[in-house]
Amino acid sequence: MLNEAEFDLLREAFAEALKAREGGDHPFGAVLADSDGRIMMRQGNGYRAEGQDMTAHAERVLATRASKAHRPEFLATCTMYVSAEPCAMCAGAIYWAGIGRVVYGQSEAALKRQTGAHEENPTLDLPCRVVFASGQRNVEVIGPLLEDEAAALQEGFWKDSA
Repeated sequence: MLNEAEFDLLREAFAEALKAREGGDHPFGAVLADSDGRIMMRQGNGYRAEGQDMTAHAERVLATRASKAHRPEFLATCTMYVSAEPCAMCAGAIYWAGIGRVVYGQSEAALKRQTGAHEENPTLDLPCRVVFASGQRNVEVIGPLLEDEAAALQEGFWKDSA
């Protein structure tokens, strides 16, 4: 289970999601922390900021940035904290970057129930554990955690953003 400092890091991902939402973007956020719990990078969703890029999920963008900055051997010791469970695309990016651990708030299944069939978020309900289990190296996954707090980030957004 997580210690209190790790719950704080998960809430930092929630803060990034809120900042993205307040900036007019989709309410998702991620932070990457080293093995000592120091935040190395932060990222909110970039759908609108990147010109309506459907692939600019916070986790995917952060994994790309991390991969450009660090070698997989180092990233294997790092944890990505995310407001919602990484989708299949993001899980693939996390895997390929070499990040060793993921902690998430809201599950993909709960997100799908909450957002419905919104054209900007056609949720792919495939657990990230399934994606990671298909790989050749282990990615530790912890979640869902603080799901009510995570779900509150999405509340009302998808009805208002169409």
